Amino acid sequence: MTIPSQVHLIDVGPRDGLQNEKSPVPAEVKIELVHRLQAAGLQEIEVTSYVSPKWVPQMADNHAVMQGVQRQSGVRYSVLTPNLKGFEAALLDKPDEIVVFGSASEAFSQKNINCSIAESIERFAPVVEAALAAGIAVRGAMSCTVGCPYEGEIAPERVAYLAGLLKGIGVQRVDVADTIGVGTPYKVQWAIEATLQHYALDDVSGHFHDTYGQALANTLAALELGVWNFQTSVAGLGGCPYAKGATGNVATEDVVYMLQGMGIDTGIDLDKLIDAGVFISDFLGRKPNSRAATALLNKRAG
Repeated sequence: MTIPSQVHLIDVGPRDGLQNEKSPVPAEVKIELVHRLQAAGLQEIEVTSYVSPKWVPQMADNHAVMQGVQRQSGVRYSVLTPNLKGFEAALLDKPDEIVVFGSASEAFSQKNINCSIAESIERFAPVVEAALAAGIAVRGAMSCTVGCPYEGEIAPERVAYLAGLLKGIGVQRVDVADTIGVGTPYKVQWAIEATLQHYALDDVSGHFHDTYGQALANTLAALELGVWNFQTSVAGLGGCPYAKGATGNVATEDVVYMLQGMGIDTGIDLDKLIDAGVFISDFLGRKPNSRAATALLNKRAG
């Protein structure tokens, strides 16, 4: 297939990127980050999650954040809702899409959410049903699609199995996630091809971490299959708390720079995006984890 001429990016920084920060990030900072991302041209932003503050204290301000965001027409605001209680709380804030998650690794599923893959699908089924009944879109995040910190390499058949289960409960589109960043281009392509047994190309997105510096190569490998939806994180925020040494999501800035260099349209203003990354990085007291942002900021400085 030919490489897409347009790519749609979903920035997960406000949720996936900030959820594991040890120091509190105030709601007003998260809201400002969302505003800066949408001003840069992001048309889809994963804003927050509705989970127990006992387990994810950084997301305890979900209601305040969602209520504080000044929504723009044409921007989709998604939230993570792992159970029916979380969905009912999210419903008050009118998200455009909810996200449920499952793992292609049995061991990771047990460690992450204390249940088997099949049991996780049973938990998510009523959430998906309720969301669709309310006219809210549903996305499924498929974790550990190429590697697991406990099981090692994951066979494509496991990815196809999970994709089939998610399709069976009504999940409309899915993310193929290299959660711990061990994937390489061919392995990523195999995971995507396994997912395509159950989902159309337009309903599949790539989500890559950069632990071994393979995220951009894996993005290109997905593009070569025709994938045109990707999750990225401004300033490279985020990581996997269940995998020692797993670094953050691929930086939105790096992906945009690469795509622009390939003549692929993203609709994103790279300068404004870099400024958004600097904003949140300054608050966190560190530099953006993006090579493109660092190089372009140095160029600005002369």
